[in-house]
Amino acid sequence: MAPTVRDLILILQLFFPAELSIDKAFYLFGVIISLYPLFRLHINQRRQPRQPARTAWTTAILAILTAAFRSDDEDNSPWATGIDRTEEFAQHICNELDPLYSMLGLNAHNLTAPTPNSFFAVPRRILCSSRISCIFCPVADLNIIPTLRRRVDIQTVWLFDETFCWVQADLVIAHCATCRADYFPDRITYKDGTGRRRQRLEMSTDSLRISKHGIWAHRKVAILQESAVHRMHAGWSNLADLVNDFTGNQRKLTYRQSQRLFVEHFSRRLLLFHSRENFSCDAHPSTRSLAEAVRAEIGVNGGILESAMTHGCTNCTHLKRYRSDLAAAGANFGQAQGVAGLENEEIEMDPPPAGEANFIPPPQQDSPPPSEPRGYVRLAVMDGKTFLIRNVLLINNVCGIVPCGLPVRSPGALTCSTESHIQWHREYNSRFARLSFPGVRRVIRRQQGHANTGGNHGPTLEVSLPPLGDTPGNEVVHTFKAGSTYCLQTVQWACGYPVGWGKCYRSESSPQVLGILNRLWANFPTFKPSFIAYDAACNLLRHLITQNSDDPWIVTTKFIVDAWHYIHHRSTDILCRLRCNPAPRDGSQPDSPRW
Repeated sequence: MAPTVRDLILILQLFFPAELSIDKAFYLFGVIISLYPLFRLHINQRRQPRQPARTAWTTAILAILTAAFRSDDEDNSPWATGIDRTEEFAQHICNELDPLYSMLGLNAHNLTAPTPNSFFAVPRRILCSSRISCIFCPVADLNIIPTLRRRVDIQTVWLFDETFCWVQADLVIAHCATCRADYFPDRITYKDGTGRRRQRLEMSTDSLRISKHGIWAHRKVAILQESAVHRMHAGWSNLADLVNDFTGNQRKLTYRQSQRLFVEHFSRRLLLFHSRENFSCDAHPSTRSLAEAVRAEIGVNGGILESAMTHGCTNCTHLKRYRSDLAAAGANFGQAQGVAGLENEEIEMDPPPAGEANFIPPPQQDSPPPSEPRGYVRLAVMDGKTFLIRNVLLINNVCGIVPCGLPVRSPGALTCSTESHIQWHREYNSRFARLSFPGVRRVIRRQQGHANTGGNHGPTLEVSLPPLGDTPGNEVVHTFKAGSTYCLQTVQWACGYPVGWGKCYRSESSPQVLGILNRLWANFPTFKPSFIAYDAACNLLRHLITQNSDDPWIVTTKFIVDAWHYIHHRSTDILCRLRCNPAPRDGSQPDSPRW
């Protein structure tokens, strides 16, 4: 006969102290069930002659029970009376395990019986909002915020939980009867002023909907996906294959669901990091629509983390040191254009270009009086990450006209030496170089002026290309492409904390890089870094000097390059010696050993 609740009550009365907290009692009950295999090993050893009454198995059981009684939190003792009786009751339960298991219907002496499973079945998961009141409605009568009601009947959905198992769960949607807002576990949908349905994302939810057909996933699965992207460079399709191979379940995580999980998780991460907790978009958007809305919110051509402006840690910020401090420490100074560690006398300087001969860097500051604040300095790092498709490496030496297959006429060229191919590529570049918004409008107006539009249901843009031999221009197969994003320019503090980013088109030119810096610190001019490390700082500095010698960046920030770029690039340039020198002999370099 299976044990009943009456047996459970009797066990609690006989073996558990009355002053033990209820959560600790149920935890201990689960530990006792898990100790059953060890007790069977003890019984089996006792079957041999001349065995002690207490074997090493019972010693291990007693140690585990004692550890289970103790609490890791010293402030919250499991004993209500405050008197620790761990040793007493651990020994008592250890001595009476045989009758205790018998009361649970387990015969430890029947060694052929299978080991029982845990008595505690996994509870059914309930998916509901963590909100208890409406966040849109004002306080009503009796100073009470409108409460939430149940929206529709309970829905049965599938949940891919934190143990990577598919389980059924109950979805309960809350509803505000006043403003008609619906509260899902991971989002809130509501009507805006125009009557359109919109949604706000719940940032701290544990479950994410990854399909409109009742498929949900635990947030820890998304965290695993994030780690897989970072550590193994695995995309959402790779994660789906990995999970399906690991679980071996008939129910599979599809590529589309894995992609949705990726977008839902990273949307919340990006919005939180950009302080956009109140982000809203159209209700129940597609994966693409959600990604586009988040991208528009944080920035299409660039973004900034406003919280990074006030960031400071010992890895990127330190107290400012002055020349007098270094002199007091016994430093031997040289000229500003001297490079520590180089034979400077053997390097002949290039003459400065016109307009830069009279450029003099600002003088070094004197240390303030002892009662005045010394200030802090911060180092930022800027770098450009170019985009490269791996397959391009296989075709960059072959003519771009398919299926020509001949080698390019010179390194960097896109066509072979065939004159017709060269001319066609020239026409291609000419057509797309002149393509602009006014030009597109003219083409559309011209098409609308034709009486016979065929089967077109609206204006379309048709860019006509010249024919190649007998092949019409629109049927020529090629590998050329219009100009697009060249690199992603990132700015972060020396500790790795991100500041912002921007896009460079066609090339990593100094005007575009300067524009990114100006946009990042447009609203935070007093938070500019003291130093910026950038591999192309020489070109950026020359652009600043030649375009506007009074640019605030010249006074507020010193642009430096790492030693490798400096020695092999601009070490003979007097301007770079004065401004980009990574190790000047006058003591003006960043002096933190962490940098």
